[in-house]
Amino acid sequence: MLTMFRLLLVPVFAALLFADGGHDPKWRAFAWAAFAVAMITDVFDGALARSKGLITDFGRIADPIADKAIMGAGLIGLSILGDLPWWVTVVILARELGITLMRFWVIRYAVIPASRGGKLKTLTQGIAVGMYVLVLTGPLATARAVMMAIAVVLTVGTGLDYLIQAVRLRREGIARERAGE
Repeated sequence: MLTMFRLLLVPVFAALLFADGGHDPKWRAFAWAAFAVAMITDVFDGALARSKGLITDFGRIADPIADKAIMGAGLIGLSILGDLPWWVTVVILARELGITLMRFWVIRYAVIPASRGGKLKTLTQGIAVGMYVLVLTGPLATARAVMMAIAVVLTVGTGLDYLIQAVRLRREGIARERAGE
């Protein structure tokens, strides 16, 4: 239910982000609140599912979709509004799509779990996008740019780490198949 709630928050967040031309601090604060609720709900959703043994196939599929939908809406929306460079949005979304496709490429041989770096990347991206949703000036605007730079570095770094793992796991799986294991 929390995952479905997060999915329903995506269009609400987007509508609030673009309300009244997209640059009104009041509407941006409401958009930030919707984004923050979606991101915080993600943490509780996963913890609750694990603690109560409620991990389902639907959750395994829908949870990452909800995560990418809210993050994608934020990145694309901010770039459309001219608040975030398009190259940042492209780098982050290309990495997310690439890693998702790569997991399918390897799934026959192994499942690549989320790493600590991947979780830190998600947290950093969420904080950075949240800061960009708010209308910030001065040192806070500088802080959000630094946070986004950290998020981009973590995004690329963890993406490369996952790629190396995937290639290794696939090679090992193919070798096991050929050896008749």
